[in-house]
Amino acid sequence: MNEYKIMVVDDEPDILDLLEKALNIEGINHVIKVDNGHKAVNACREDKPDVMILDVMLPDIDGYEVCKQIRQFSHCPILFLSSKNDELDKILGLAVGGDDYVTKPFSPKEVAYRVKAQLRRIQYKQIPEAEQSIHIGALEIKADSCQVIKGDKEIELTAREFEILKYLAENKGRVISRERLYETIWGEDSFGCDNTVMVHIRHLREKIEDNPNDPRYIITLKGLGYKLVNPNEK
Repeated sequence: MNEYKIMVVDDEPDILDLLEKALNIEGINHVIKVDNGHKAVNACREDKPDVMILDVMLPDIDGYEVCKQIRQFSHCPILFLSSKNDELDKILGLAVGGDDYVTKPFSPKEVAYRVKAQLRRIQYKQIPEAEQSIHIGALEIKADSCQVIKGDKEIELTAREFEILKYLAENKGRVISRERLYETIWGEDSFGCDNTVMVHIRHLREKIEDNPNDPRYIITLKGLGYKLVNPNEK
C-alpha cells in the first residue's frame, strides 16, 4: 500500500509519531503529519491524501470545522480521533462528513486497520465494472460505449439508430409500437411520427441485416409495430 498517502492531524507529536509507526508497520509508508486545523485544510488541498486521521480537539479550529471545510473540495475518507465518547459527538462527527470515529485512548494498530479498511473501499471503487452488453444472435450491443458489433465487425450507427436498437434489444421479443418508439427515443408526442420511425428502421435494417428486404432481426408486425428477435431462436 506504499502508493497511498495518509494524513494524520493531531497537535500531540507523540500521537503523530505513534500513528506513523503503526501505519508503517502495516505497509503504509507515505504519512503526512500536520499539527493544526488550518494547516490540515491547506495540506489536504495541496497533497490530496487518500485517507485522513483527524483529531477533534485542535488548537486553532476543531476537527469538525476542518472536516466541513475539506468536504467543500475533497471526498477523501476522514477518520476522527477524539477523547469524547458521547454518542452525540460521534453522530456529529459522521454528520459533518466523517467516515469513522475512534475514541481515545485507542490502539494504534486498530486505527491502522481502520485506515486499511477505508483504502480497500477506495480500491473497490477503482475497479471498473464490466461493460453492459446485450447479445442477440450475431449482434453485440454495448450500452456504455454505444457500439454495435456484428461478428467481428463494428457497425457504424447514428446516435438515434443506436438508441432505437438498444431500446428494442432491452425489450427483446416484445412488440413495440411506432408511437411508443417515437415518444421514448425522440421524447415528443407521437402524432404524425409514422414516417420518421419507418425511415430510421429502414436505415437500421440496411446496417444490421444480411438482407434488409428480408429482415431477420427487426420484424414488422403490421398495424402493431416492431420487435427485435434472435434469428437463431426461430
